[in-house]
Amino acid sequence: MAGSGQDHLRPEPTVLRVERLEVQHRVGPRKVLRAVSDLSFDIARGETLGVVGESGCGKSSAAMAIMQLAEQTGGSISIEGRDLPGLSAANLRRARQQMQIVFQSPQASLNPRRRVRDLIGEGLRIWEGKVDPDRVNELMLAVGLDPEMADRRPGELSGGQCQRVSIARALAVQPTLLVCDEPVSALDVSVQAQVLNLLKDLRDELGLSMLFISHDLGVVNYISDRVLVLYLGKSCEIAGTRSLFNRPRHPYTHTLMAALPGAKERGLKSHAQVGVEMPSPIDPPSGCRFHTRCLLATERCRTEEPALAEVEADHWVACHHPIDPDLALTDPEVTLTDTNRQEEEQCV
Repeated sequence: MAGSGQDHLRPEPTVLRVERLEVQHRVGPRKVLRAVSDLSFDIARGETLGVVGESGCGKSSAAMAIMQLAEQTGGSISIEGRDLPGLSAANLRRARQQMQIVFQSPQASLNPRRRVRDLIGEGLRIWEGKVDPDRVNELMLAVGLDPEMADRRPGELSGGQCQRVSIARALAVQPTLLVCDEPVSALDVSVQAQVLNLLKDLRDELGLSMLFISHDLGVVNYISDRVLVLYLGKSCEIAGTRSLFNRPRHPYTHTLMAALPGAKERGLKSHAQVGVEMPSPIDPPSGCRFHTRCLLATERCRTEEPALAEVEADHWVACHHPIDPDLALTDPEVTLTDTNRQEEEQCV
């Protein structure tokens, strides 16, 4: 599973292009954690790419490398055609205006001593030399906050309100790419739906491109145009959201989806051996990295790493034995996408 290859990258101009990204962390004098290995993907203008996988699969490490907040040990990252690695400090600072991030914990990502107007206006002060109060009010209204809350501090706000402040702060400098690292996982379900709808509306209104990271398939299903599934730092499947959720091809994707409502009725089931844990990224398995848990693994899986291959139009899978959806799914016409969207909309 965990595959490599770049054939799935699109030739047209893209906002973000990541090629053969490697991210490693030293965890001791002689040990290296391979968080991301040979990862490639791109994001078109106005598109949302959802990235999903278990904890420890490399989602956040990839995001931090893209934001140049973590050092990459290999590969290239370019935004709007500009290669980020190797830029001078001054040029990198300017490039960061094009990409902003919304973190997982809204309270922890905001300075508790600063007022809302100062948190949102910081980017304006840095890039424009002054803070226009009317612009701050516009940003607050855009994310659903009453401008009268501008004098409050994060401790006086709810989790959902703090995340709206974080989004407004990110949008203040008019980025082309918004990286969302588990932005709703710390929020209640009803508040999650409100924030997700807000992000979708802002994306459509502003033409934003988004990298949306989550461990929650339902959330990724709702907000994404395309989905990338990661395992142990490698890509195993990437496709349009409807194609991936209606016709998953990788055993690991099936395993993740087995926990979704209605999965059993559709014939989706786990293909992971019970009681077998994910291997350590310090010493990942040879061949397909999922083979130590996969019920479909053969000797070829243990020795040969699969490359991403197109099994349907714009549906790429890194597996020696991709699952035939027409045999695996009892009712391929049932769409989890529509079901989840209806459930999210009812929460608002």
